[in-house]
Amino acid sequence: MSTATLTLLAVVVAVAAFVQGTSGMGFALIAAPVMGIVQPGLLPVVVLALMVPLNLYVAHREREAIDWRGAGWISTGRLVGTAGGFAVLVAVPTSRLDLLIGASTVLAVLASLAVPSFAPGHPAQVIAGAVTGVTETATGVGGPPLVLLHQHRPAPVLRSTVALCFLVGEVISLLVLLATGTIDAEQVRATVVLLPALGLGALASHLVHHRVGGPRLRTGVLLFALVSGIALLLKA
Repeated sequence: MSTATLTLLAVVVAVAAFVQGTSGMGFALIAAPVMGIVQPGLLPVVVLALMVPLNLYVAHREREAIDWRGAGWISTGRLVGTAGGFAVLVAVPTSRLDLLIGASTVLAVLASLAVPSFAPGHPAQVIAGAVTGVTETATGVGGPPLVLLHQHRPAPVLRSTVALCFLVGEVISLLVLLATGTIDAEQVRATVVLLPALGLGALASHLVHHRVGGPRLRTGVLLFALVSGIALLLKA
């Protein structure tokens, strides 16, 4: 990997970590598309690996606000979806996967704009976890289902609960990828080299995360999901 590519990825990772640490989502939506363009061999492993310490930090920072019961149901679905995500990663061409995820994300955003505030039940949490398991294991991007599920919750609950769900799911996905021989030395090296940039962005988010919440956070959630969905459609 060239110095220019490494520098670009470090900047992108720092910005993505700041956005995720501030709003509760956005790391993969920002980092994965850029990584896919300049160094596609790093996906999905490096995005998943970098999100482990990031989400551990966010979940611990606002641990008092975690919805433990909801996180448990989501993680149950995520466990099931991870196997499906690996199967998709092996069997489906990336262009078709991007098209499917992009269309589903855009539809989810449009539905959220039309549907009033709701409290998701256990079936919705399990389904969101399963969908996230498939998409994140296959592509590194799994945020939209979880953030749409929590878009009407208080900001600390959204950030901490989504971070915990991501953390559990990423560990599961990485273990599956490791067991199947999908992780290589280049991906491990890139993860280690990019850790300082990740830490810088995460620590910077600590200064402003308490100022982000309510309608502004919901707007940010929907905007991130919509942009990511459209970007995936254009890529496909």
